[in-house]
Formats: sequence, structure tokens, C-alpha cells
Amino acid sequence: MTSTTSPKDRFVTVYGRKPVLEALSDLDLRVDKVIIAEGIGGPAINEIKEAAADRAVKVQRASAHRVKVLAGNGRHDQGVLADVVARKMRPLVDALDDPATAPRQVLLLDGLTTPANVGMILRTATAAGIDGIIVPHRGVAGLDPLVIKASAGVAFHAPVLRCTTAGDAAEMLTDAGYPLYALEATGAESIFEADFGSRAAFVLGSETAGLSEEVGTRIAQRLAIPMRGGVESLNVASAAAVLCFELLRRRGG
Repeated sequence: MTSTTSPKDRFVTVYGRKPVLEALSDLDLRVDKVIIAEGIGGPAINEIKEAAADRAVKVQRASAHRVKVLAGNGRHDQGVLADVVARKMRPLVDALDDPATAPRQVLLLDGLTTPANVGMILRTATAAGIDGIIVPHRGVAGLDPLVIKASAGVAFHAPVLRCTTAGDAAEMLTDAGYPLYALEATGAESIFEADFGSRAAFVLGSETAGLSEEVGTRIAQRLAIPMRGGVESLNVASAAAVLCFELLRRRGG
């Protein structure tokens, strides 16, 4: 069940002159390459080129259109991007390939398009020692500078698992024997009382649309966080934090 790893499963692409310079200035990060649009220059570009040279990072030129395509954001790339190596990021199919080393507990992001939420979930899940956070390439906010900022840089180091869609992930997880649990305000059982077993996947759906149909049909159980004071629900990032640290508590903290 191994895959051919694509660049999108190895790198976090940052774009914009300041984010690229910050990545080059962070010695804890390994920058694979910098790409600059043809025909642009100036002090900021020269500073980026000098920082890349200091770290022996290759600099390539490409058309402005190509840079926009690679960045995935035509309005804010400013003609420059960098591919930063994400050491713990890998395809989900590879993570599930060997049952002996497969992750025990994972989060699956389904339809979360707000970068702040995705970034905060990456930071919280990593802090709580979650084995994997599945961030599909489609239907979820990309790992861009906004997500990186919201994660306070943890996105570069988080155990991110990649696949095409949340539906694909749900199918692979089910086939690999992972029950899928959904966090919902109307869940029948509390997350503090449910028995998750040794391996489980926890789905975090969009606050506006909930779970996608492809994922919803595979949910084994819907769980709730007990609410008091007339509060109906938590923001998805806050709910993820409660879940992640409950899982950490069960592992012995």
C-alpha cells in the first residue's frame, strides 16, 4: 500500500517575501529551494538571495504565472516562494502500510477551511503527542503562511499525514481497521466516557457544513464534549484541544 511521494507530501510551501526570508533565517528549518519570478528584483529580493546563498539553498527563476501556480495564491505570493522540508509529513497511505508502526490515534480534518483553526489544531495536536493529523490536499485550508502563523511555526514540525480528500482518508482508515469517531454537539456519548480502543481516528468537521457525506457514512460513533452554562458548542479548534489532551491524559500524561 506504499505510494509515490509527491513534493506536496514532503514540503510546506511558503510564499511572500517576509515569510520566505523568515524561513531562510530559521536555522531549525531545512529549505529545499527558493523560486523567484522572472523580472523582479529590489532590496527585499536581494536579501532573500543573499540569505539563500549563506545557507547554500538553490535559487531558481520561473515565470510569474508558474510562481502563482506553485504558491496556490495569486494575490499574496509577491513573486517568491520557498519549499521547506517538513520532516514528519508523509502520505497517509505510507503511514498505514505497516500495522506494527502505524499511528495509534489520528485526527482527520474534514472541510476546515479557516487557516487559524487548522493552524491551532496542528499546534495543539502536536503538543499533546497525537500520532498524526490528516490534512487532505482538497477541502481543507492549505499549509500556507496563514496556517503556519496560527500554528506558531509548529506546522513545519507537525506529524501531518496527506491524502487527496477526507473521503479518501476515511476509506483508508476504515479498511485499516480504525473506527471513526466524530465530535458533534449532539453526540450520544461523552468523550470522557467513551472507550476508544488501541487505535482510533477522530474526525473534526466544518463548523458550518459539518461532516462531508463521504466521511459521515463511515462514522462508527458520534461523541460530545459536555457543555455547561447554556453554551451549545465550542469552536472546532477548542474542541480539538479538549479531545487531544483527554487522549494524552489517558496515555498517562
